[in-house]
Amino acid sequence: MDQTIASVIVVATMFLMLGAGVWVALALAGVGFVAMALFTTRPIGMVMATNIWGASTSWTLTALPLFIWMGEILFRTRISADMFKGLAPWTGWLPGRLMHVNIVGCTIFAAVSGSSAATAATIGRMTIPELTRRGYDPMMIVGSLAGAGTLGLLIPPSIIMIVYGVAADVSIARLFIAGVIPGIVLTLLFMAYVGAWSLMNPARVPPREAGQSLGEKIRDTGSLIPVMLLIIAVLGSIYAGIATPTEAAGIGVLGSLVLALATGTLSWVTFRDSVLGAAHTSCMIGFILAGAAFLTVAMGYTGIPRLLAEWITSMQLSTASLLVVLTLFFVLMGCFLDGISMVVLTTSVILPMVQGAGIDLLWFGIYIIIVVEMAQITPPVGFNLFVLQSMTGKDIFTIGKATLPFFGLMIVMVVLLWIFPGMVTWLPSLMIG
Repeated sequence: MDQTIASVIVVATMFLMLGAGVWVALALAGVGFVAMALFTTRPIGMVMATNIWGASTSWTLTALPLFIWMGEILFRTRISADMFKGLAPWTGWLPGRLMHVNIVGCTIFAAVSGSSAATAATIGRMTIPELTRRGYDPMMIVGSLAGAGTLGLLIPPSIIMIVYGVAADVSIARLFIAGVIPGIVLTLLFMAYVGAWSLMNPARVPPREAGQSLGEKIRDTGSLIPVMLLIIAVLGSIYAGIATPTEAAGIGVLGSLVLALATGTLSWVTFRDSVLGAAHTSCMIGFILAGAAFLTVAMGYTGIPRLLAEWITSMQLSTASLLVVLTLFFVLMGCFLDGISMVVLTTSVILPMVQGAGIDLLWFGIYIIIVVEMAQITPPVGFNLFVLQSMTGKDIFTIGKATLPFFGLMIVMVVLLWIFPGMVTWLPSLMIG
């Protein structure tokens, strides 16, 4: 059968299954089955068993449930309240005042969570009532929280970095390091926007609260020490070449348990809920990766990725034009799929084109994560929007409107990455080992 017709049938099957509400993992495996049944003579059962087993037993994946468990433990501690207490004295003098606690708090928590939704939920649970009570603009509260919550994907240890690293066969340790500078730059872009907005809308920002003495500020800042030590232990061990990402994840779990015990929030219920939450999320991601592994092989047998790559090549797009097309493609997909599904669903088709265009897969990994961040705040299937909707009671399109400026800043970040690729590649080039 003509490969163009095969491509149409495969894509139509995918949209049909996703539109029918079939689980993403089953949809991926189902499309792979259809592709192999119709367009190849290979033994489907043997290919499926071999590839799903190989994808499920990768040693690299061991870090995934551990980092997820670390985030689940911290989600149930007093860490967010301690961060507000420690950050508030130092942001009151900035334009935008305590609104920056949303952004800086998300940045810090992202470094021990790895999850966008967990970051937005944990920080929002603490800052939304506090900032609302003090009279800050509701739309800016929601927008800054939704935008900064996406940093959970970019600032290591990021769950989606592990997923991309496994799918694209890229070093996870190097991905972690590559995300540091872009994460800091995006944080500063968010803070700069909040500051500029507050200067242009002074009436919508409450007056500065009574100042604290230096001693009081230092005392309150002490509440940040435990989480900062945990970040240093986890990320520092990777950057120094002392531990692999999997070993560092084990350090993180142990450290988070100690932190929960020290804050008096480690109980049997907390421990049980954290284990169950981590198991649920890990199984979901593992199931998706298994389905994607089979689909990748099936697509290879059908020759569709090669056809698509040849079609893109025939368009004679420049590298910049290709990235523009891919950005629009991922933003569109973000209206219907979550970030992890987007990455595993497209890797088998997109990466051959990217490699053919001479784009570094490490750089592309950070690029795709930022674009997936956009999807986290894109209606109607933006996970951060769902989190904030449940916390604020606002409809999802109102929340989406509040996040538009931060969506725009992510586009600016993609442009900056293209102009200054060294933001991604410099730190990994200094990596020990």
